[in-house]
Amino acid sequence: MSSAIYKPGDLKPGTLRIIPVGGLGEIGRNMALFEFNQKLLIVDCGVLFPEENQPGVDLILPDFAPVRDRLEDVVAVVLTHGHEDHIGAVPYLLKLREDIPLIGSALTLALVEAKLKEHNISPLTLEVREGQREALGPFDLEFIAVNHSIPDALAVAISTTAGLVLHTGDFKMDQLPLDERITDLRAFARLGEQGVDLFMPDSTNADVPGFTPTERTIGPVIESVIAKAPRRVIVASFSSHVHRVQQVLDAAQANGRKVCFMGRSMVRNMTIAAELGYLKVPDGVLVEVKKAMELPDNKVVFMSTGSQGEPMAVLARMANLDHQIEIGRGDTVILASSLIPGNENAVYRVINGLTKLGATVVHKGNAKVHVSGHAASGELLYCYNIIRPKNVLPVHGEYRHLTANQELAIETGVPEQHTFVAENGTVLDLAEGNVRVAGQLELGHVYVDGSTVGEITEADLKDRRILAEEGFISIFVAIDPQTGKVIVGPEIQARGFAEDEAVFEDVIPQIVRALHEAAENGTRDTQAFSQVVRRTVGRWVNTQHRRRPMIVPVVIEA
Repeated sequence: MSSAIYKPGDLKPGTLRIIPVGGLGEIGRNMALFEFNQKLLIVDCGVLFPEENQPGVDLILPDFAPVRDRLEDVVAVVLTHGHEDHIGAVPYLLKLREDIPLIGSALTLALVEAKLKEHNISPLTLEVREGQREALGPFDLEFIAVNHSIPDALAVAISTTAGLVLHTGDFKMDQLPLDERITDLRAFARLGEQGVDLFMPDSTNADVPGFTPTERTIGPVIESVIAKAPRRVIVASFSSHVHRVQQVLDAAQANGRKVCFMGRSMVRNMTIAAELGYLKVPDGVLVEVKKAMELPDNKVVFMSTGSQGEPMAVLARMANLDHQIEIGRGDTVILASSLIPGNENAVYRVINGLTKLGATVVHKGNAKVHVSGHAASGELLYCYNIIRPKNVLPVHGEYRHLTANQELAIETGVPEQHTFVAENGTVLDLAEGNVRVAGQLELGHVYVDGSTVGEITEADLKDRRILAEEGFISIFVAIDPQTGKVIVGPEIQARGFAEDEAVFEDVIPQIVRALHEAAENGTRDTQAFSQVVRRTVGRWVNTQHRRRPMIVPVVIEA
């Protein structure tokens, strides 16, 4: 649950309140809350994927605390595009109130509806296109085409009597996009002429110089790699990267190969994209797994998930010899995606595993097989000069990205005091063209662990890390609480620490002595005796073995 570090005051009439709930200081969990005239609008509702130091966690959600007690005030959730870090938490929000309307483009809504079907939720949806305007309560919304690494992405302009906000979602300015749908800079310019009071731009590549290369440069590279591959080709990508899959389909056809989709999310998303016309599948190119396994090795391409090294995804299972496709010498694996910060170790572990099995691994580090879906600094500078915003709140990025974006805004003439490098939970109020920080909410991470949502705490994760890294020691002892005399035990069990029980012979007399002394000093409570045992064993194991295992004492009265 959240609490206020710096409590914002009551929202004054005619003021628009903006609270980034997720996506600041991180790549994921994107969610922003807008409040005006006692109504709430949400833009995006995504997940963050766990890192190695969060064992057992499946997903990380935004903290819904700012809206949990005001669900009836939410007029809609606007979804800028169909990536997991923008739509993945929608099922968990709709479990709190199922009839919150979802607004997005055709592909975005199709992807989120498929996800919601798995949760047995039938949503209320409103499909929108670029150029369309919708009035929702006190919010007047205009949707603008932006180019990204998934089709049908939209920016959203939010107008109220307090001012105009332009939220880009994720975007870049590819001038030769595969779907010929460019970022609508004319609309950006028109809004700039109207007067953008707050600009909320994508920051992911703000520290990258120049311009993001066009997607069209990738197709020939993928085709060349496939043409030279002597045996099977496995291409790993995000399961929603329709453009990349299109390039693989075209390259496979050009080289007389069939394509087989691997991974549940890849099959689901590409089926949706093909049905809606966003993916053009050449006749006869797609085959099922059974048919693909029967084809000659030089006649098949497997399109899979797992480009981020996810342990349960197809590619990692191949690397671990835990998949029906057994990677061998002569196979070619293409990782057609960028590295999400925090995933580097997992990805390189998979690359090493595949290489050890004899595969040739082609990735962004050694071939141009991926370009980013985010605007680099040159593109952001263009936007600032076109829009000339009065205030800037960089979104979607780690702290270094947000700061780099702020510096670009300042370079183009936005006064520094009108730029805001905020945190999740920062409360900003917009009125009469001015933005001020009104407060700071303390928002936490909400962990999904199997079927459990929000029950796992940071303390639980700390315990899991200790168990994984340091081991576990349990001590059972029955005592006379009046004298502290040990009647049974101490019996010590350890896991992940030392299998030889003789190692504990030194500490057993120390436990017996410490319990006796505690009783002499007036201790009678078994909980207090347990703390004595924990301290005694902890001190011993730290000084003698330089370890900090989890210590679980069980003291009972005999």
